[in-house]
Amino acid sequence: MEVEPPLYPVAGVAGPPGDEDRLGVPDGPEAPLDELVGAYPNYNEEEEERRYYRRKRLGVVKNVLAASTGGTLTYGVYLGLLQMQLILHYDETYREVKYGNMGLPDIDSKMLMGINVTPIAALLYTPVLIRFFGTKWMMFLAVGIYALFVSTNYWERYYTLVPSAVALGMAIVPLWASMGNYITRMSQKYYEYSHYKEQAEQGPQPRPPRGSHAPYLLVFQAIFYSFFHLSFACAQLPMIYFLNNYLYDLNHTLFNVQSCGTKSYGILNGFNKTVLRTLPRSRNLIVVESVLMAVAFLAMLLVLGLCGAAYRPTEEIDLRSVGWGNIFQLPFKHGYGVCSIGLERLAYLLIAYSLGASASSVLGLLGLWLPRSVPLVAGAVLHLLLTLSLFFWAPTPRVLQHSWIFYFVAALWGVGSALNKTGLSTLLGILYEDKERQDFIFTIYHWWQAVAIFVVYLGSSLPMKAKLAVLLVTLVAAATSYLWMEHRLQQGLVPRQPRIPKPQHKVRGYRYLEEDNSDESDREGEQGQGDCAKDEAPQAGPLGAEPAGPCRRPCPYEQALGGDGPEEQ
Repeated sequence: MEVEPPLYPVAGVAGPPGDEDRLGVPDGPEAPLDELVGAYPNYNEEEEERRYYRRKRLGVVKNVLAASTGGTLTYGVYLGLLQMQLILHYDETYREVKYGNMGLPDIDSKMLMGINVTPIAALLYTPVLIRFFGTKWMMFLAVGIYALFVSTNYWERYYTLVPSAVALGMAIVPLWASMGNYITRMSQKYYEYSHYKEQAEQGPQPRPPRGSHAPYLLVFQAIFYSFFHLSFACAQLPMIYFLNNYLYDLNHTLFNVQSCGTKSYGILNGFNKTVLRTLPRSRNLIVVESVLMAVAFLAMLLVLGLCGAAYRPTEEIDLRSVGWGNIFQLPFKHGYGVCSIGLERLAYLLIAYSLGASASSVLGLLGLWLPRSVPLVAGAVLHLLLTLSLFFWAPTPRVLQHSWIFYFVAALWGVGSALNKTGLSTLLGILYEDKERQDFIFTIYHWWQAVAIFVVYLGSSLPMKAKLAVLLVTLVAAATSYLWMEHRLQQGLVPRQPRIPKPQHKVRGYRYLEEDNSDESDREGEQGQGDCAKDEAPQAGPLGAEPAGPCRRPCPYEQALGGDGPEEQ
């Protein structure tokens, strides 16, 4: 029986004289050194490159899914806990029996003030935090603050609830600004990994062509908001499986309510002071809060372990470029929904909104085939029609005959919210795609959302018609300004870029290299090259002389010493 030859030839072993391998190269000691220590003959460089970039693309998709899931769990835990906490603290018997004279209503009002007022100052520090900690670590830190807010509910006191609410208010804008920046950056990476051949043929470029990542950004934003809108449904699980078992029915809670809908004013006038049939045990509350805490901790692990860095680690912590520069409150949530069909059905009303918004986020993909203005205008028109309908709708309290209308309206409002949020986030990522501008533009976007929530918080005691009028005016103004912007862009007018101080890139240290700097924008790179050309022209020496060195502005330490260039050797 013949012995099978080894799968791979052994280097240095002489074969029979004249024996050659299938490539025509002799084996044994006379074989060329490159054939003995070089790459395997069957190595396919193109195939290995294709597999490498496929793994890179899968990694980007993993990052998007992890960030989306982490954001969904974080916001779901926050909404669920806050909703359950406010309902328990509203009940007069619960406050007197469990907390006595501690003053829970006053604590709740200050806590809501901290959550709604603190984000107004976020415009001052959000870009600083994102540039210092980096996009990924800012997300992780903000999710950790949300978890801190959950943990303080184990010991409900003024010195635990109010400071944690203020910290949470400070983290709201940084969290969602870094999320928007992260999704935009992932779309840019996916484009780079999908078109690596084109980039290799065209040679090294500072960055891909402007707007080339738009299709991937649209897909990733649709994925993100499909997950994010599910947080409203996840937030209702404590209500459905725990708190609903202790609530009175609508005949008790709505006994003194006389008007609903467009005839109502305030949050819910005449609502009963007691909403709990029996008080939940402290042990059961601890179990529910522990589950919420575990989910918040899971969100932290998702962001920490599965989300990769948005930029290279040497570019994540950067203070050199720092410059200063889901608004859906369900209008019928209290004045329409709870007022008519009871508090015990609030969870199902929000689930209808959540599922409608999550499923409709996929409609944002229509922007791949239709003009980008179509989804945004469609969402605005849908909200406009619903707002006009609410002006003439005054449902009767404690009547469940037409309760399906409430779920239908909530789902339709979710459709409009999904179209608006997906389209607007995609638009911002397309118009401001440079690294040094993404932090600022998403900060400004979410800061304006925080301002709108603050305005809603201040006007909670207004009549429903006044609230709807404000909503209608702002909706028309927003749609008109957007259409005017698109008209100007079609005429070829370039949008004005926000004024941001020029970063000083050429500094010493282990973090930044002279040859590789993705912080620098295209315009700055061209200006830098032009300045170098002007500076080097008068210093041109004889032919063959070595250049004077890289053209850069001296660092402050060199200026203090009187130097004007690289350190002398």
